[in-house]
Amino acid sequence: MTDLNVNDRILRQSKPSVVRNLFFASSNKEPGTVVNYDRFIPLRANNNWITNYATIPDPPKNTQTNKKARESGESPRESSAYNCLLKNELLGENIEDVKTQCDDRQALTPVKGRNLFKYGAITPSKNERTPNKSSPYSLSPLSVSSQRLLRSPHKATRKISRIPFKVLDAPELQDDFYLNLVDWSIQNVLSVGLGSCVYLWSACTSQVTRLCDLQSDGNAVTSVAWSERGHLVAVGTHHGYVTVWDVSVNKQVNKLVGHSARVGALAWNGDVLSSGSRDRLILQRDTRTPATVPERRLVGHRQEVCGLKWSPDNQYLASGGNDNRLYVWNMQSLSPVQTYTDHLAAVKAIAWSPHHHGLLASGGGTADRCIRFWNTLTGQPMQCVDTGSQVCNLAWSKHSSELVSTHGYSQNQILVWKYPSLTQVAKLTGHSYRVLYLALSPDGEAIVTGAGDETLRFWNVFSKARSQKETRSVLSLYTGIR
Repeated sequence: MTDLNVNDRILRQSKPSVVRNLFFASSNKEPGTVVNYDRFIPLRANNNWITNYATIPDPPKNTQTNKKARESGESPRESSAYNCLLKNELLGENIEDVKTQCDDRQALTPVKGRNLFKYGAITPSKNERTPNKSSPYSLSPLSVSSQRLLRSPHKATRKISRIPFKVLDAPELQDDFYLNLVDWSIQNVLSVGLGSCVYLWSACTSQVTRLCDLQSDGNAVTSVAWSERGHLVAVGTHHGYVTVWDVSVNKQVNKLVGHSARVGALAWNGDVLSSGSRDRLILQRDTRTPATVPERRLVGHRQEVCGLKWSPDNQYLASGGNDNRLYVWNMQSLSPVQTYTDHLAAVKAIAWSPHHHGLLASGGGTADRCIRFWNTLTGQPMQCVDTGSQVCNLAWSKHSSELVSTHGYSQNQILVWKYPSLTQVAKLTGHSYRVLYLALSPDGEAIVTGAGDETLRFWNVFSKARSQKETRSVLSLYTGIR
C-alpha cells in the first residue's frame, strides 16, 4: 500500500510539468520558472482559422440576393424597403423612412458592432433609445414604425416597356448604314423614304399620304428631314439633288443642285439647309432663294458624309463621315473649328445635348462600337463607353439627362443610357436587322426606329416629367454669377 501511494504521488507531480514543458516551451517565461495553471489551454495564436465568429465580413457586391432581385424584376427601392421592414420587425429597429434611414448599401451590410457570438454590452442605436410600441388595439400585425415606413412617400419607379406600342410595315426600307430615311416633325407627322417614294404618316389620325415619287426619274430617296417649324420637308436623292416640299399643299417649292453623288444627310438651321453627300462635300443653302445663288461649301471630309446635326443654339454644325472623323463647324468659317479622330469606324450617330451646353455625343461603326462624349467648349474628349455593337443613331431626351442609341451588328438592340453615369436604363430588342433609323417624337416621350426588316417600331422610352433635381452642366460657363 505504501509503495502504491508513493508511485501515485510521483506521477501526479510529474505529469503537469511534462505538459507545461510541451505546450509552453515557446512562452516568454524564463526557463525553469514554474507556472501554475488550473486547466490545459493550447496556444493557437499562429493558426489561421476560416471560421471567425467575432468578425463577420461584409457581403460582396452583386450578391446572390441582388441577383435574385434583379431576375424577379424587383427594383432596388422595393428591396430596400423590404429589408428595412425586416429590421423593424425582427431586430427592433424603428426605421420610418427608406430614403434617409435605409438605402441599398445599408440594407445589404450588417450593422457595425453587432457581430454574432461576441460578448459584451451593445450600445443601443438612436432608434432603439426611443421605442415606439404599437397600440394593443391596433388591427395591423406590424409595428408603428413599419406602418409609417410603408406610408412614407417614395418616388415611383419608371418602367420602360420592352414591347413597342405600335408596329408599321415599311416595304422597301433600305438596309443602308449611310442613309437617313426617317424623321418626325414638330407637327407630329412622320416622313419615311421607301424606295423612290416619300410617305407621310400622321400620328394623330394614322393617315398615310404619298408626298412624291421619283420613279419616273429613275431616282431613289436617300434622306429626309423636317424643317424646325414642321411645314417643309427636304428630300435627298440618289442623283445628288435635294427637293424641298410644302406638305400643306403637297407641292415642291425648291430644287437644290450642286452635289455629284447621293445626299445621305440633311440638317435644317432655320431656313438654311445643310446637305452632306457621297462626294465628300457639305453644302449650305438658303431655301428661300433661287437655286442659282452660290452656296457655302464646307470641305474637310475625305469620304462620304453620313451624319449632320446642328447644336441647340444653331451656332455649330457637327458632321461625321466614313473617314472616321468628326468635325465641328461654325457659321463664320469654311474650315472646321474642331476635329476629333478617336473613332475607328464611320461616324453616323451624332447628338447635341439640350441639357449640357457644348456637350456632343457621337457613335462609331462596326470597327469602333463606342459612344464618345466631347466638350466642344474646350475641344477635349470626356467619356467613352463600349456598346459592343455598331452604333447607328443617337438621340437625347428633351426632359432628362438621358439618351437612346440604336445599334446594328451584331445585336440589333436599342439602349437607353443615363448620363453622366452611363448606366443602362433599358435594353429593347425586336428588330431582326440593323436598327439604322431613329426619330424622336415632338413631345419627347416616344421614339420610332426603322430597320432593314422593313418595319417601323414605336417605343415609349422617356418620361415627360422633369427631374426635381436639375442637373447642372459642368460645361456651361454662364450658370453662375462671379
